[in-house]
Amino acid sequence: MIDHASEMSAFVRVVDSKGLSAAAPSLGLTPSAVSKLVTRLETRLGVRLLQRTTRAISLTEEGEAFYATARRIVGEIETLEGQISRRSGAPHGLLKVTTSLAFSTHQLAPVIAEFLERYPLLQLELMPTDRVVDMIEEGVDIAIRIGRLADTSFMARKIGEDVRLVCASPSYLRNRRPLQRPEDLTRHSCIVSRDRTYLNRWPFRIDGEIREIEVGGRVAVTEGEAQMRLALQGLGIVRLTRLTVASAIKNGELVSLLEEFRAEQPIPIHAVYPHRRHLAPKVTAFIDFILEKFTPPPWEVLGSPPSKSGNP
Repeated sequence: MIDHASEMSAFVRVVDSKGLSAAAPSLGLTPSAVSKLVTRLETRLGVRLLQRTTRAISLTEEGEAFYATARRIVGEIETLEGQISRRSGAPHGLLKVTTSLAFSTHQLAPVIAEFLERYPLLQLELMPTDRVVDMIEEGVDIAIRIGRLADTSFMARKIGEDVRLVCASPSYLRNRRPLQRPEDLTRHSCIVSRDRTYLNRWPFRIDGEIREIEVGGRVAVTEGEAQMRLALQGLGIVRLTRLTVASAIKNGELVSLLEEFRAEQPIPIHAVYPHRRHLAPKVTAFIDFILEKFTPPPWEVLGSPPSKSGNP
């Protein structure tokens, strides 16, 4: 039996993704299976729709004409399926989500079990990484991104903001010189970044002006999670995102320092997803869930204790 819809969908996804391999994950197929679907479509139509090279693909003249109508038809099919799925009230299928290591570890991981229990027909693939993922190429449904958004071709829902906090463990602060002003950091041991040295210049608002204090210490590491673990052991002062340290501050494992000198503007956090007229129920379900769990953002509530500047 000829499956016109699958062939047409594969063709459209290959064009949108700019490659067979890039289209395969979002279709749930191997690149070879996608290639076979496109080839079968070309054979049935009796024309070549795509020019293929080892590096890229491009549309033929016939391909351009076919794509314009095929994209509309595939979009209508997706819309119809989404409407029917929403009526069933049962989001299903594989949901691929990517976010930073810190957000995944400290914010998403504690609530994922509840999400999966709520939607038993869903499968979740979580991709924690600090690199910027190409959502189309890697077939990602939702990305939670921290920072200013550069790509306006995606939809975005703001779920909160973040700032960096200077903090240390009570065990580190005990029996050390009081930390009254940012300049005092030069007499303390700070846990610094090994690779991103610009993160070792900490900005503060001092006497009405924004100044940077160059910090140093005996320990330099490559990523923030290790910095926090070392700080919990009392090895020095760190400057990390509030969403990373909020729970440790609430539990008294870390103390927030020098907040009255904070100079940074909050950084927005968004849930980002490809622009479609009608979102798949699985995407809608996840966005609604994180807005429910993160309103107000727990890291903002937990990360704003009374300011401390010296020894506890």
